Formats: sequence, C-alpha cells, structure tokens
Amino acid sequence: MSAGVRRVTLNAGGITLSALLKEPPGETRAVVVALHGGGMTAGYFDGQAHPDLSLLSLGARLGYTVLAIDRPGYGDSSAALPEGQSRGEQATTVRAALADFTARRRTGAGVFLLAHSYGAKVALTLAASAAPSEFLGLDISGCARRYALSRSEIDAGLSDSRSSRHWGPSSLYPPGALQACATVVAPMPQRERRDVVSWPAVFPAVAARVGVPLRLTFAEHESWWRHDKRAVLELTGHLRSPRLVFDSQPGAGHNMSLGWAARSYHLRALAFVQDCVTSRAEATPGAVLAAGPMMEMAMDRVGT
Repeated sequence: MSAGVRRVTLNAGGITLSALLKEPPGETRAVVVALHGGGMTAGYFDGQAHPDLSLLSLGARLGYTVLAIDRPGYGDSSAALPEGQSRGEQATTVRAALADFTARRRTGAGVFLLAHSYGAKVALTLAASAAPSEFLGLDISGCARRYALSRSEIDAGLSDSRSSRHWGPSSLYPPGALQACATVVAPMPQRERRDVVSWPAVFPAVAARVGVPLRLTFAEHESWWRHDKRAVLELTGHLRSPRLVFDSQPGAGHNMSLGWAARSYHLRALAFVQDCVTSRAEATPGAVLAAGPMMEMAMDRVGT
C-alpha cells in the first residue's frame, strides 16, 4: 500500500467489509467512496506500479478522505459471501457500510461516489435509491449501457483478468504494471457474473432515478462498452441527473486507474467532486467550505 494508506473494516449490517482508507492531515473537504470493478479489489485505487497512480494518495493530499471498499464478495467478506451478491444486494450492503463509517468520522461536505466498471453499476443503483441529499454526486468510468461485445466475448473476458479487453495496449501502463497488479486481481463471484448480461435491460430504470450530478468517463481504448456518438446520445436520453458530464480520457484502457492516464483521470474526477462540494455549499445557507490546496490541484492539472 502507499504511505499513509491503512486497512479498515466496516460493519455492513452484520457483514464485515474490508476497505483501504487515507485521510488528509487536516479537516476533510468531503469523503470520496471508491468502488472497484469485477475481478479486482479496493487496491485498484492504490496502484503500485508508479507513485502517480494512487487515487487514495492524491485525494488525501488535496484534502479529501478517500475510502476504497472491497465490495461484497471480495476481501474480508469473500469467505462469508463465496458467491457474492447481486447488484441490488450490494447497493444495500454498501449503504449499511457507509452508515457505519459516517457515524464514526467527520465527512466534510458529504459523501461522493466514484466507481469503475461493475462497481459503477452498484454505485448507480445505490444513487438511484437515495434521496438527492444523500450523496454529493457520482463519477463513473468503464460503464455504459450497451456492450460492444458478444455474449461469448463477454464470458471469455470475465474469465481472463489479463485479457486485452481489460487493459488495451501495454504501452498505456508503467513497466511491470501487470505484475504489480497481481495483488489486486480477485475471482469474480458467481452471482456477480450472472448479473453482467442483464445490465442493458435494467439500465433505463436505474438511470431515470439518479438524482445527483453525474460524470461519465470513457477511455480512449475502452473495448467493453459502446461509446460512439449514438450510444452517448442514448445514455443522455435515459439519465435525469441535474448535471450530466461526459468526458473522454486519452491514452487509457478500460482499467484506467492503473495506467499512465490514472493521474489525469483522478484529477479530473476530484475537480468534479469539488464542483459538487461548491454547489452543495451554495445551496446550503451558512455552509463553510473546508480550506484545501485547490491552487495546487489547478497547477497539477496544468502539468498533467
């Protein structure tokens, strides 16, 4: 793990979830809750192939508490949930875990969800069942509505964590990245695997209920999902978020938080978090924003 990152456990209604946590040295601006994709663990957000990859380190340095959760069926809950949970059950379990976490720590302006791939499906489901005030916003990557793959290609990709579908060209990653990522790869639970193919059918109903600001990022070399102009227009038609942002990440594959593009993506995502923090403060009379190194963030973005 990166310096200052520590392992914690969360009580999710009787289910113990493990997580990685890094907190800022002073008051937190907000809590960024990160949900990993299928076949990964929370370590996805603390990439060790290069110091610039860790979302936990960057977020804490910029004043945010970052909590990367091992979703149900991964980490400490894998023994109790050997087949995992469905998408809806995971949303319920994660909500209980967040209630445990926020009851014991200061959250600043509130909780923001940042999620990748299957974790994005859980985050969207969680946001769809929440009151608009429960979350500041949502940033997702590696997820859309329509797959760019056939059923047989999806099955093959889920069975092979080293598939090019997940990674794209090797030049997108630091030397030794695949070896360094061996510790964050985990078997995808069976109930989760069975849920994958149903997503295009359930997406419209979920999307229509998401009532918080939402940012979606597509990697340049994303091969799991359709993200052409027609597909993006379709997404726009289903989503009812009060603020909707589409972004593209050059030089990135599906696993963008583990490649050279990770720092750029994380900075853009954290900038969106700050936008949501500011909007919440403007809508709350008397709210005071925690001080933070925002000029440093701006300079970092220019230099990326």
